[in-house]
Amino acid sequence: MLNLLIGLFKEIWKLIIEMSPYILFGLLIAGFLYIIIPKEKIYRHLAKNNFSAVLKASLFGIPLPLCSCGVIPVAAYLRKEGAGKGPTLSFLISTPTTGVDSILATYSLMGPLFTIIRPIGAFVAGVFAGTVTNLCDKEQPPTFNENSTCAICDLETPHSHDLKFKIKTMFKYAFYDLVEDFGKWLLIGIILGGLIAVLVPSNIIEQYLGNSLLAYPLMIAIGLPMYVCATTSIPIAAVLIMKGMTPGAGLIFLLLGPATNVATLTFVAGKLGKKSLFIYLVTLVLTALLFAILIDLFWQASGKNIGLITGSGEIVPQWIKFVSTILMLILIMNTIIFKRKDDTNEECIQCS
Repeated sequence: MLNLLIGLFKEIWKLIIEMSPYILFGLLIAGFLYIIIPKEKIYRHLAKNNFSAVLKASLFGIPLPLCSCGVIPVAAYLRKEGAGKGPTLSFLISTPTTGVDSILATYSLMGPLFTIIRPIGAFVAGVFAGTVTNLCDKEQPPTFNENSTCAICDLETPHSHDLKFKIKTMFKYAFYDLVEDFGKWLLIGIILGGLIAVLVPSNIIEQYLGNSLLAYPLMIAIGLPMYVCATTSIPIAAVLIMKGMTPGAGLIFLLLGPATNVATLTFVAGKLGKKSLFIYLVTLVLTALLFAILIDLFWQASGKNIGLITGSGEIVPQWIKFVSTILMLILIMNTIIFKRKDDTNEECIQCS
């Protein structure tokens, strides 16, 4: 029993120490994007039912580090502000599936191939779903709200923020708000990854999940209803692949898990309609299967080069990994111990 616990601790530590530096750097980038991108510009670009709006919605969604539940209120607001069904669906798929933090975390554990193909798959899935929705579910989009809002807060009255407040807001958003959204789920994902590594024999994974005909439908069945954010899904998929699961099956889980769960499916059915829900599921599954086949074919053509689907090695010095891990754990514990305090609109400097 003691040996089992020691082994579990080692596997958990191995996963989190590889991911932490990349997650922290991704969070910093996300905080910077948060304070420089005016919200009304995003809304205005998505307020049409055409291919351009769908394309922009998917592009906007790729870098945003919102989880599969966190994206729902944003999508609801986009819809209210005038976004059509197609762009809204596109945003709902591409946003939770990836983000600057999860892209870097993917590189840390799963190597360059997944780092490249995962955001491409998310983008294609978003564009595919949005385009099909525009063609099959035509509508007159809601009236767009032309009022301009601040990039940092939601005030519409003319005002500005000083540099000190912008930096404070950036760090609060990056290292508290975002960590609060996915921190506990990241820990759960890492613990599950550690349990799989310790308890599940490699020959079992290789025998059943090494076969695409079995692995693909199983990952679809697991990924569709499961709640897992883009970052949380990484350690689970990485361990399963290292145990013998096909890379394509891992990609299916990485694409479907974050993009779908019961809450998201309910939102799509209620706000966008059953037809949109059907399009959402079918296009997402088809895209995941297509990219799963492509990544498996590419990996086999490379001679099953393990370097393409494994972590970045010693690019980051060990001491930075250690410090980043301790800091990441402190940030997660901070969000658990201390409740969120909404002070976004404080310290606004009103100007004429």
